[in-house]
Amino acid sequence: MAFGNPDVPWSRLEAVLSGLPGSGPLLPDPPSGGGPALVRGTSSVDYVELHCHTNFSFSDGASHPEELVEEAYRLGLSGLAVTDHDGLYGVVRLAGAARDLDLSTVFGAELSLGLDRPRNGEPDPLGRHLLVLARGRSGYARLSRTISLAQLAGGEKGRPVYDLDETAATLRDHAVVLTGCRKGHVRAALLTGGVPAAARELDRLVALFGRDGVVVELTDHGYPGDGEANDALAGLARRHGLATVATGNVHYARPSGHRLATALAAVRARRSLDEMDGWLPPAAVAHLRGGDEMAARFAAYPGAVAHTAVLGAELAFGLNLVAPALPDCEVGPGHTEMSWLRHLTEQGARRR
Repeated sequence: MAFGNPDVPWSRLEAVLSGLPGSGPLLPDPPSGGGPALVRGTSSVDYVELHCHTNFSFSDGASHPEELVEEAYRLGLSGLAVTDHDGLYGVVRLAGAARDLDLSTVFGAELSLGLDRPRNGEPDPLGRHLLVLARGRSGYARLSRTISLAQLAGGEKGRPVYDLDETAATLRDHAVVLTGCRKGHVRAALLTGGVPAAARELDRLVALFGRDGVVVELTDHGYPGDGEANDALAGLARRHGLATVATGNVHYARPSGHRLATALAAVRARRSLDEMDGWLPPAAVAHLRGGDEMAARFAAYPGAVAHTAVLGAELAFGLNLVAPALPDCEVGPGHTEMSWLRHLTEQGARRR
């Protein structure tokens, strides 16, 4: 047949695929027990990834939540955040997988501010990003409400509408804001207006979210301007008395996810890969990394990697803390809760 295929003659393949009597299965059942056991990695440096997109960041993240959790475990991370775009869609699956592997979880989202149209169809959508990490149950509830109201206010899929002042009023003292990627307010201002403009944006975030609610984020994907930008951001953090954290701005679990991520970006933009070439990352850089590698990568910024572990431990909680203890629902005669819900839904549908 072909290289790597099982030793099955064409006649047998034809019989199996045609469903001929007595043909049986093409291959024997795999041995029980699945694949090799997942082994937790070791690292001399404690690290929690605080900026991570799953494939619930549609057409942006390229890995399932379970894949990210397993890779974080294999790399020896002590925790993992989920920060999908404008939603908490992936938190349940990520939390379940992390609970099975005893990996701590941080929950947040990357909010898209100032969108004038949905993100789909745009190679590089306009707007700014605000990376928010929830502080415990109350922070999670407030963040969820903020996102829900923004999605309703947008009036169309893919275009939430946030008011930054209202968002800050709701989330202050209940969340931590990272200064974010190149689309974050601070880094975008740094690129367009230099350090003075970035300082003004950082002052604004501190005024809105409080000094304890803002952390300066450093990322290094090996792009030409990353080192210079991180130097400037670290200097701003020192002058403002703010902590720094190092993140991977992760969009896939392993380097092999890069090709899928580029294809997804082209699908989102509704363009070919050739047309998207100038907007796509040139290499597989947005993957999870272990603590030792992150420490080496950010050696010029003492404390940045260590503080991710401190902040991650401070913000970590499980979804079981979020689930409310709801009372039993009163239902009509002869109904269960599920059949009563179905009955009410049918009645509502007829009225609508």
